[in-house]
Amino acid sequence: MMAVVRIAGVTLLALLGWQAVVTLAELPRFILPGPGLVFTTLWTSRALITEHALVTATEVLLGLGLGAALGFASAILLAASPAARSLLRPILVFSQAVPVFALAPILTLWLGYGLLSKVAMALLIIYFPVTSSFFDALMRTPPGWLELARVMNATPARILWRIRVPAAMPGFASGLRLAAVYAPIGAIIGEWVGASRGLGYLMLLANGRAKIDLMFAALLVLAVLTLLLHASIDAACRRLWKS
Repeated sequence: MMAVVRIAGVTLLALLGWQAVVTLAELPRFILPGPGLVFTTLWTSRALITEHALVTATEVLLGLGLGAALGFASAILLAASPAARSLLRPILVFSQAVPVFALAPILTLWLGYGLLSKVAMALLIIYFPVTSSFFDALMRTPPGWLELARVMNATPARILWRIRVPAAMPGFASGLRLAAVYAPIGAIIGEWVGASRGLGYLMLLANGRAKIDLMFAALLVLAVLTLLLHASIDAACRRLWKS
């Protein structure tokens, strides 16, 4: 209950500060609309915004699911195989030297302007955090647990799946929490590069037509979707792995 009160209080203060900036600086609505105008537009354009929000939410959820699965499998492979570590880790590190945003036009060229390129963009942007967090956790299994398993003649596969993976799940949960924040960024960047639907597309369209109130309304919905996704992932991780 106290958390809800704190969130409501912070939100109210932010809205009051926003309105104060608009009023005191006498900013025109095409530069910074007030919160009242944004919420009015959010209500009057709710059908349009909902339609585009569903597209973005689909892209984010698909990218998050695929990226988490691929990151999980990659971390397992890296932890289980020294040869994979020597070959793949340099590639993973090098991949982060290339700004992921710069790949968006290439993905659009290869995969088209539809859903697939946005899902791929979200997948790429969350793959490394999930893989890195889970792999680090797998490599930090308490040595005493591993020694006890070896004394009991446990095979490497059993040690991996019965000891190392369960012990590393809080690390995987940390990666998922990061992914919940990063995945919408990938989807929106993909929509900015080329799309005909989605909140990113709606924001560009509204900006080009000087409908700044609609652009802020779409941005507000995107922020709420991201917060809800992060809160859902966090609650699920706490419930499943007490992390």
